[in-house]
Amino acid sequence: MQAIELTGPSLDSLRAVTLPEPQPGPGEVLVRMRAASLNFVDLAAATGRYPVPRFPVIPVADGAGEVAALGAGVTEFHVGERVIPHSKPLWVGGPARAGISGATRGVVLPGSLAEYVVLPATALVRTPAHLTDAAAATLPIAATTAWRGLRLADVRPGSVVVLIGTGGVSVTALLLAKAAGATVIITSSSDEKLERARALGADYTINYRSTPAWDEAVLEMTGGNGADLVVETGGTQTFGRSINAAALGGTVFVIGFVTGMTASADLFAIMKKELRVQGVSTGSVADLRDVVRAVAASRIMPVVDKTFGIDETPQAYAYLAQGGQHFGKIVITHAAR
Repeated sequence: MQAIELTGPSLDSLRAVTLPEPQPGPGEVLVRMRAASLNFVDLAAATGRYPVPRFPVIPVADGAGEVAALGAGVTEFHVGERVIPHSKPLWVGGPARAGISGATRGVVLPGSLAEYVVLPATALVRTPAHLTDAAAATLPIAATTAWRGLRLADVRPGSVVVLIGTGGVSVTALLLAKAAGATVIITSSSDEKLERARALGADYTINYRSTPAWDEAVLEMTGGNGADLVVETGGTQTFGRSINAAALGGTVFVIGFVTGMTASADLFAIMKKELRVQGVSTGSVADLRDVVRAVAASRIMPVVDKTFGIDETPQAYAYLAQGGQHFGKIVITHAAR
């Protein structure tokens, strides 16, 4: 089968290879991959910012495809059925556990940039009928992460959600939060992206380049109350402002480190506001199944910014590495361009 391998922690280490086609064992499914989508973790793994136990590895955590063959004992799927493999296939449900929640496809386990991949049947979720494979490939990390934040903060009609930036998680969270009836405030350095966010339902937008104190703007927009949920993607440069923007009893959901991995915070503000500061490592297959059900029920369409062919994988990574260029998700299809 044809595949892409990452042979080291460098964007110059992506190469096309031919590998033996894997075979499913008992309880496993052979999935023919049709599309993959990039996340920041994929870029971090390919640039040495996220530890990869061993090289070479087939990269990219997220993808979608169809069932090609069934291992012994698998009865819940049939050949030809469209499926979404979870990015953490061993984490079926329950809280995160060492050795289970850390086993990520494209980092520890083979990822989505291969014609075929073998996965436990318990790692697969059926693709909603209204989604293409490219759209479905965006869901495992972005939608699962956004869903966990919304659930943790008990987002409902009247809740206020603040989203930092317009990457995959933020845009997916915008769609899910609006489906839940929340008021959404989103930030970006691009007025064009903010206009696109408003078209998707964002209630308020803030250009953090022209308004660096975006946290104060959030407080002003909410009558001094702040946000029930802040999805914190930035890290070093945004964490303190996220604390300030949060409401009494609010949640700061820490999902990224785009501007750095270290940050300082006003501990008194965290205590006085009784904030929940929650880190996240995506979620389980059960979480993915829940959010896919919500996507299907509300007929949510994930936002794909740009699509590359598998022969353009280095260009797709380079586009993500530019930072701030994309709106939503970057997809790689298994057809050459």
